[in-house]
Amino acid sequence: MPMLALTFASAVCVGLVLARIISTGNLRYCFLVWNLFLAWLPLVFALLAQETFERQGAWSWRLALLGGIWLLFFPNAPYIFTDLSHLTARFAAHFWVDLMLILSCALTGLVLGFVSLYLVQGIVLRASGAMLSWLFVAGVAALSGFGVWLGRFLRFNSWDVVFRPVELYRGIGSGASEPLRPAASFAFAALFALFLFITYVMLYALTQLRRLPATAPPPVPEGAKPANRRVALAVGATSE
Repeated sequence: MPMLALTFASAVCVGLVLARIISTGNLRYCFLVWNLFLAWLPLVFALLAQETFERQGAWSWRLALLGGIWLLFFPNAPYIFTDLSHLTARFAAHFWVDLMLILSCALTGLVLGFVSLYLVQGIVLRASGAMLSWLFVAGVAALSGFGVWLGRFLRFNSWDVVFRPVELYRGIGSGASEPLRPAASFAFAALFALFLFITYVMLYALTQLRRLPATAPPPVPEGAKPANRRVALAVGATSE
C-alpha cells in the first residue's frame, strides 16, 4: 500500500506539472519532475539494502555500500521544499497554483525519503538496538540539513562527492570564509535538520497506531456473576 500510494502521488504530481506546462506554455517547473525522480532513489537503495540484510542477516560490504549510496541521495527527497524559493513576484498570477504544485511534489518527496529512512532505521534497529537506531535518525537528519544547504546555496549535487570532490571541498571552504555566511548557513542547516527530525518522529508515531475494533462486545450487566461475565465476553468475541 505505501508503494502504491507513493506511485499514485508521484503520477499526480507529474500530471500537475504537465498540466501547468500545457496551460501556460512555460517549461519553468519541469525541474520538479527531475527532483521527484531523485527523491525516489533513496527508497530504491533502501529496499535493496533491506533485501541484502534479510538475505545475509548481518553487516557486509554490500550493505555498507548500499547504505552509503542511500545516505548520499537521501537529501534529495526533502530538498524539494527549498523549491519554494522559485515563487517570485514575476509569477504572481499563478502564485497559489504554483504553491500547491510545489507543495504537492515536496510532500511526496518528503514521504518517499521518510519511508526509506524507516526501512534503514529498521535495519539499524535489528542490528544495534533502539537507542542507536534513533541516534542514527538524528545523525541522518543533521547530515541531510547540511546536504540540502549544499544543494540549494552552493548548487552541488549528490554525485559531486564522487565526480567533483575538489570543487566541493573548495565550495564549502569559500562559503565558510565569507563574512556572516557561517552563521546563516549553520542556522539554515540546523533548522532544516530539526524540521526533518520532528516531522519524521510524528510520521513514525502514526505507524504505531493500531486499528480499533469495528464493533464492541455487548455490555455485561453489572450484577452478572463472574461465570456469566466470561460467557458474555466470549460471545462478544465470537460475534466479532
